[in-house]
Amino acid sequence: MKHSFVGKTCFTVCCSVRAAMKMANMDFVFDRIFTNPRDSCGKPLVKDREAELLYFADVCAGPGGFSEYVLWRKKWHAKGFGMTLKGPNDFKLEDFYSASSELFEPYYGEGGIDGDGDITRPENITAFRNFVLDNTDRKGVHFLMADGGFSVEGQENLQEILSKQLLLCQFLMALSVVRTGGHFICKTFDLFTPFSVGLIYLLYCCFERVCLFKPITSRPANSERYVVCKGLKVGIDDVREYLFSVNIKLNQLRNTDSDVNLVVPLDVIKGDHEFTDYMIRSNESHCSLQIKALAKIHAFVQDTTLSEPRQAEIRKECLRLWGIPDQARVAPSSSDPKSKFFELIQGTEIDIFSYKPTLLTSKTLEKIRPVLDYRCMVSGSEQKFLIGLGKSQIYTWDGRQSDRWVKLDLKTELPRDTLLSVEIVHELKGEGKAQRKISAIHILDVLVLNGSDVREQHFNQRIQLAEKFVKAVSKPSRPDMNPIRVKEVYRLEEMEKIFVRLEMKIIKGSSGIPKLSYTGRDDRHFVPTGLYIVRTVNEPWTMGFSKSFRRKFFYNKKTKLSTFDLPADSIAPFHICYYGRLFWEWGDGIRVHDSQKPQDPDKLSKEDVLSFIHTHSA
Repeated sequence: MKHSFVGKTCFTVCCSVRAAMKMANMDFVFDRIFTNPRDSCGKPLVKDREAELLYFADVCAGPGGFSEYVLWRKKWHAKGFGMTLKGPNDFKLEDFYSASSELFEPYYGEGGIDGDGDITRPENITAFRNFVLDNTDRKGVHFLMADGGFSVEGQENLQEILSKQLLLCQFLMALSVVRTGGHFICKTFDLFTPFSVGLIYLLYCCFERVCLFKPITSRPANSERYVVCKGLKVGIDDVREYLFSVNIKLNQLRNTDSDVNLVVPLDVIKGDHEFTDYMIRSNESHCSLQIKALAKIHAFVQDTTLSEPRQAEIRKECLRLWGIPDQARVAPSSSDPKSKFFELIQGTEIDIFSYKPTLLTSKTLEKIRPVLDYRCMVSGSEQKFLIGLGKSQIYTWDGRQSDRWVKLDLKTELPRDTLLSVEIVHELKGEGKAQRKISAIHILDVLVLNGSDVREQHFNQRIQLAEKFVKAVSKPSRPDMNPIRVKEVYRLEEMEKIFVRLEMKIIKGSSGIPKLSYTGRDDRHFVPTGLYIVRTVNEPWTMGFSKSFRRKFFYNKKTKLSTFDLPADSIAPFHICYYGRLFWEWGDGIRVHDSQKPQDPDKLSKEDVLSFIHTHSA
């Protein structure tokens, strides 16, 4: 299908701009290597079982159509980083009608959110590279998209030359932030000069496969095309450093009569006959297409009665192939938290949400048998339900039907259609006068994530998905925002690990009297109020430990069946976990640290609980 008439009509369907449909077009043509990237053996680069995110970067790409498409396709399973020039062509995140812009983080190079986003500045390239690596476990993104361009009105024939540094910097950015095995797509124009062809040759050397492609959604009469690169090879650092030095040289020569005209010697390029032949065929093919398109435009201008009868048919078929719904693009409808809550819980009994945990006392201690069925988390405040309606429209509710949803007075953002069980905890960092306090959202459990209902999944899986979700929505570039974290979950039989993290600290406003503090994995501490204990195994199943096989197993108390494999009906969904919670309150008279006041003999002690756990987990 060589027709491009779908360009003007289909870009309004799912995403904000024509660029989104170009990305949908190319994602389909190249077998979803962007939204479902695979390595050279066909294995997925993103490991869903390990709750891994799809990381991508979008540079020189305001207002963000490419990113909106990817996030529409992947939802909260992806996280994007973006850098583009600040100003009128910046990212328009407020126009992401079809996707959640909360999953996208602009970063403008040196200065972070206050930077200028100029990709030709070496310090911006270095800053963006460091930021991406710091937030992808030093691995880099799975793919980078680049769609840079600027007006060359009146100098159209010089577009390739005028855009040479922009093209180089986009290629350099790909080699800077894409992980080994990852992919790259970038807009180019004419590719005739030795400089441009040399840049393509370097990509050809750095990636397993390279293709020059003009999508059907691109205007056929212009010189626009995309270089699509698959599978970044190992050992490309020398090329990256070389391009970095060339960019510095181009900046030094700016506003002079000198220039860099070659990045690869012509004899090297011409010596690679396979590459040279491909470039010639590609240029001839694109020129032929342009000539035909210009002739057609000329004919339509000459005779205004002409029309393209297949336009609607081609548009419809393209949308079907690309998996894009054929419907009008509209802004998301607003909703109040109560209505959205009932929509998300889909008929679940409202009474479930008012359940309070059973207090753990000497009389209820037997409830935590079998010990292997339980997990525990340190509490720092009252449990609440939190609903996200998009951006900062976040509300909390204590679960009582008589109470209303209250707007959360914190600076944070969440994707719409999100429902969580949380605590709002006052975290502390440091001690003495330098101590800083910040309110943070601590996730205890998850119900719905950006429209995905996860209540029926195993508690461990829900926590793993919560970790993935938090990574997707976190904004490391925004220290002014209140953080979102997932509670650290411990096996009940390993409760002693919690007590190692407890210490007495001086807290501002406590008159110099040390208070019990729990330090989390993020090096922030808070005053613990107790311990939530959650059963993750559904009746009549329970868990035991096989001494002969040295591993845990599942046992059905009704059928007497034993199995090492996880039975589907043993999974405790959210409402079972929530209803069966226990809470060990660490109030006055409870001594969980050696420096605290003596234990009240009438209350459940740390030694009582640990002794019970050791006895019943052996």
